[in-house]
Amino acid sequence: MLKTRLIPTLLLRNGSLVKTKKFKSFNYIGDPANTLRIFNELEVDEITVLDISSSMKDSLQDLKCLKEIAEECFMPLSYGGGIDTLDKAKQIFDIGFEKIVINTHAVNKPELITEIASIYGSQAVIVSIDYKTNFLGKKTVRTYCGNKNTHLDPILWAKEVEKFGAGEILLTSIDNEGTWSGFDYDMISQISEKITLPLIAHGGAGSLNHISKVINECGASAVALGSMVVYQKKDYGVLINFPDQDKIKEILK
Repeated sequence: MLKTRLIPTLLLRNGSLVKTKKFKSFNYIGDPANTLRIFNELEVDEITVLDISSSMKDSLQDLKCLKEIAEECFMPLSYGGGIDTLDKAKQIFDIGFEKIVINTHAVNKPELITEIASIYGSQAVIVSIDYKTNFLGKKTVRTYCGNKNTHLDPILWAKEVEKFGAGEILLTSIDNEGTWSGFDYDMISQISEKITLPLIAHGGAGSLNHISKVINECGASAVALGSMVVYQKKDYGVLINFPDQDKIKEILK
């Protein structure tokens, strides 16, 4: 059984770290390598790096930057963005990343999940599911950084992902991302009941209470943190930080 993890999730765009709100409004955060050094000192559980530029162009845009990140990081490290072949996954593993995150090409070519898992193990494959709610209240899976509507149902897709051999699912509510308003608790609960994989909740974390609820009441195995770990607080400036370990232990009891 995996311990409950709180995972800083960092967004790369053209070699710099940025933060978004609802997958839009790119705000500059800082230099990736320097940020990783701070998280090393804060002794975080693991780090996820998602490259927006690579995701949109179906290519690995900045391997030099990724090498620098891997060299600075002393905890488990995941990367997502532009991975559409086994060879590209191999490049990421060879650099020093322990896990890869696939989103768009899990939908386009689900056998890629199986292919990578068969060589590197399912524990090395995270499938990212981004979803958005339309004006009628229907939730559908989105790819290409939220720009393409696949019309897939997130719950049914999560079940399929498990069959293809994924080791974890990173579930992101686009509507909640960067808002500090809390998670989509209902969707997280529904998916956690339908799968046996570890489920990483992402999108909306703004307080320790939000984290406590999604772990203790909704069945999430881990939480991906964005705004909470790069800003002082909502509507304040950049400050790389991580929740106090004693407070984390308290809410996860």
